[in-house]
Amino acid sequence: MLRAIIFDFNGILVDDEPIHLELFQKVLEEEGIALTDKDYYARYLGMDDKGCFKAAFQERGKSLEDHRLAELIRRKARYYRESVKSNIRVFPGVSELVPLAASRYPLAIASGALRSEIEMIMERISLRKYFQVVVSSEDISEGKPDPEVFSRALSGLNQNRSDAQRIRPSQCLVIEDSKEGILGAHRAGIKCLAVTNSRPAEELTEADAIVRSLEEVDLEYLEELVG
Repeated sequence: MLRAIIFDFNGILVDDEPIHLELFQKVLEEEGIALTDKDYYARYLGMDDKGCFKAAFQERGKSLEDHRLAELIRRKARYYRESVKSNIRVFPGVSELVPLAASRYPLAIASGALRSEIEMIMERISLRKYFQVVVSSEDISEGKPDPEVFSRALSGLNQNRSDAQRIRPSQCLVIEDSKEGILGAHRAGIKCLAVTNSRPAEELTEADAIVRSLEEVDLEYLEELVG
């Protein structure tokens, strides 16, 4: 029985993956590292900022101290805030599904994005009020495909519930757009619906179900998927 839904943020609620790619490329280029579109979508999509920068440096045999990593993340965040001032696109179906789902189930966001980015965008698109819990990159020690972000989201939803009322992983559903997210959800014991917003269906086959758009989804579909 479905009792809660956890949404990814980038690539599920807002169409900003191309912006993140552009900004990762910009910051890395400033550090003398080239990142192709193909490499980003093949290996970096689904990582948080920390994971992406660390992987980019590690793959090229470059050291990256913590203080320098923090500066790269701050720099990209500054570029992101400037970029989204006039460039926010909500995916089709989101503005209809989220309020409907929130009327029946507690909702959470589990994302590798920075909390400031999530909060800013969700307020601007008038969807923040529908989510009881937001877990961001600052709240976790390991990014996807580690299950921590999803486990923390579910723990947040259960925070004020008695043991008898607790939502179990098997009663929850994650909505994701990346193979890393799918794997993380499954490692947390949660079923996953994949949406082909960022990657083709053939790369998301480990999901429990795949749809082209959230426009195709209603609550009955989600309930059947978990039930």
